[in-house]
Amino acid sequence: MREIPFSPPDITDAEIEEVVRVLKSGWITTGKEVMALEKAVSEFAGTDHTVCLNSCTAAMEMALRMLGVGEGDEVITTAYTYTATAAVTQHIGAKLVLADTAADSFLIDCESLDRLITEKTKAVIPVNIGGKVCDQKRILEIINSKRNIFRANPKNELQTALGRVALISDSAHGLGAMRCGKPSGQLADFTAFSFHAVKNLTTAEGGALTWMNIDAVDNDKLERTIKIYSLHGQTKDAFSKMQLGSWEYDIIAPAYKCNMPDTLAAIGVKQMERYDKMLERRHEIIKMYDNAFLPMGLKPMIHSGDGFRSSGHLYLLRIPGYDVDERNALISKLAEKKIATNVHYKPLPMMTAYKNLGFDIKDFPNAYNQYKNEITIPLHTLLTDDDVNYIIESLKELV
Repeated sequence: MREIPFSPPDITDAEIEEVVRVLKSGWITTGKEVMALEKAVSEFAGTDHTVCLNSCTAAMEMALRMLGVGEGDEVITTAYTYTATAAVTQHIGAKLVLADTAADSFLIDCESLDRLITEKTKAVIPVNIGGKVCDQKRILEIINSKRNIFRANPKNELQTALGRVALISDSAHGLGAMRCGKPSGQLADFTAFSFHAVKNLTTAEGGALTWMNIDAVDNDKLERTIKIYSLHGQTKDAFSKMQLGSWEYDIIAPAYKCNMPDTLAAIGVKQMERYDKMLERRHEIIKMYDNAFLPMGLKPMIHSGDGFRSSGHLYLLRIPGYDVDERNALISKLAEKKIATNVHYKPLPMMTAYKNLGFDIKDFPNAYNQYKNEITIPLHTLLTDDDVNYIIESLKELV
């Protein structure tokens, strides 16, 4: 019996050889490889600035910190996401506000969002789940309609320049996704990507914060500041300090440690060279799944259509009529057939940490309805057509 893992990394000899080259170079922490990956991400997403960090989580938190968001402020995100999206708000001491998903959707409900924005709201973090970009155009319209109640912190240049609630896109799944003719990266004030081991493009661990130039802001200075804050607030990175006679530096803030090393960036640089082909393969698999499951009456998340195309990160599939127990039994039966599956996601209000913050899943009925019969089946570039057909036939047999 074949064994199908859920989401193994697609690593070739090219990535391995590049990492070996960096290991032998004498420089393995943040340096030229990180800069090369930052350049590649900006070129791919069509953005002006990119800073690579040790995670997408760090990227989102850094955006909030650059915006000066903190105690007394509110940040809105969706109840249907992984904890990272919400936890960054707790890290900075702001109040977390959760919105429901739209009915029959994995994406944030814009009407719910509209009602939740108050004069304390400083940022909205929508989630591009599965690599599908949410309606960020509509979200921006909502944000702009609330300019009259927005109260910028006069001490924060970035808040003042925007003059409205900031839009930070959690596009951990979304590198290569498109909406309205624009790539993820150009649809928000800041966009955070993940390069975690299970993502489309991996650096083992890692992420990036990218953005277009913001008016009335020194964007080059902003980029330098983020890099400084990712290295304890130190004004020179280790690469610069190691140059002959260049040891001296300053610490401008008691900051953080979330930089990306060259050893990991080297993996990403090589992955970027074939990323377009990796995306195409993902959509080939999605088409095979859709052709099999839609006629059965199953409800997958739709990955492409008029004006949008996802990055094809996850194949989220709902089984109409199933409840949680039946869904979980299906996962067990697929495991017996050596097919690894997952659930994306158990809504945050069902988790202990968020229950302790006062959230109740009863207040998020749409999110619960999406969760209760959702199963995520393997979607990655190491799957063969035979593997895909085996998964399809197994589901047909069991559902």
